[in-house]
Amino acid sequence: MTNICVQDIVKAFGQDPILRGITLEVGSGEFVAVLGRSGSGKSTLLRIIAGLEFADDGTIDRNGNVAMVFQEARLIPWLRVNENLAIGKNRSELNAATAALDEVGLSEKARVWPATLSGGQAQRVSLARALVRAPNLLLLDEPFGALDALTRLEMQDLVHSVRSHHGFTSIMVTHDVEEAVRLADRVVILGDGQIILDEQIPKSPPRDPADYPQLVKRLLGVLGVRTHVAA
Repeated sequence: MTNICVQDIVKAFGQDPILRGITLEVGSGEFVAVLGRSGSGKSTLLRIIAGLEFADDGTIDRNGNVAMVFQEARLIPWLRVNENLAIGKNRSELNAATAALDEVGLSEKARVWPATLSGGQAQRVSLARALVRAPNLLLLDEPFGALDALTRLEMQDLVHSVRSHHGFTSIMVTHDVEEAVRLADRVVILGDGQIILDEQIPKSPPRDPADYPQLVKRLLGVLGVRTHVAA
């Protein structure tokens, strides 16, 4: 079953074309990582899918609720953590916020102010906020880009865990090839406003990228990065 269908999406900023007829189908429960060099249109595509920007042409069909996690946590500083998750503050939202915080391992932080959180904790709260929406489609725009290496790995494991538990579809924009190989069922690479590679990754995630040196090398090659990886 297809969870989202992107058909012939075109987007330009002024005279600069960013997306030139992107077509992409993502199946229910599938995790797709979108790679590309800076300026390739990865985040623009994700924002169009989220409904945060409009395409100049083309269509998007989505099924169910959509939630998005950004590189910055974007928490409201004058609201406590649980209030950031339950803006309406009704009982059902507060119950959902409590459950989501427990799922990301931050139950004890429910009543603290966002300014007291570490970067990793803030991103956990951002993920919990998305879970409150009970999404069928979770969009992630470089959600681990500002984190240190260890926290990044912990967040990758957390995203895999909650996705396995809930079964929602995910599309993640990332610059990190190894991150894509570790988490995704499928990798899409954008270049010159078009999809230049769309490939399934063998075996189920999470994976150790060290077990896939030739795949990592090939993906880097498509991205224009030269590297030396032993066979």
